[in-house]
Amino acid sequence: MVIDQQSMEEWNSILTESGRDGIYTSYSFYDDDEVFDLITHIARRRNISVEAFIFEFGRYMFPAFYTRYPELVNQFHDFLDLLESIDSVIHVEVNKMHPGAMTPVFEHKRLSAYQIELKYHSKRKLCRLALGLLDGAAEHFNQVYHLAHSPCLLEEGEYCGFLITLKN
Repeated sequence: MVIDQQSMEEWNSILTESGRDGIYTSYSFYDDDEVFDLITHIARRRNISVEAFIFEFGRYMFPAFYTRYPELVNQFHDFLDLLESIDSVIHVEVNKMHPGAMTPVFEHKRLSAYQIELKYHSKRKLCRLALGLLDGAAEHFNQVYHLAHSPCLLEEGEYCGFLITLKN
């Protein structure tokens, strides 16, 4: 993302500033502490909060995921159909393609044709990443929505609750 949106020079500066070296690829898994250290440096250099960067990264991830795996997304008629299938289709396929991936668990309850409730469970507490991915998916489906986010794992909730209501 840094290289795509900024430059290789910026990425190298972040690695130097964080005291890290090596090659990072989207096909590998890295220790959470290492990743969060890099995220902290990136956010600081962009002058945004870590949470804002994680959300931004989630938004970036959805189109990248779609480019790599269009068949997984194209099988859904709309945004809410995709959200209903995060665990039963998307995460199943992600785990097949990337054994060892630490995917969160989503429970869903369709409340109406225009509304869904999701419960996000993860020890990693990356709800901002999930919300960025959801936002990227909504954009992909040209869908405007309203989100109510309560409770939240980051505020000592047992899960993150996302109530998503379509606007158009």
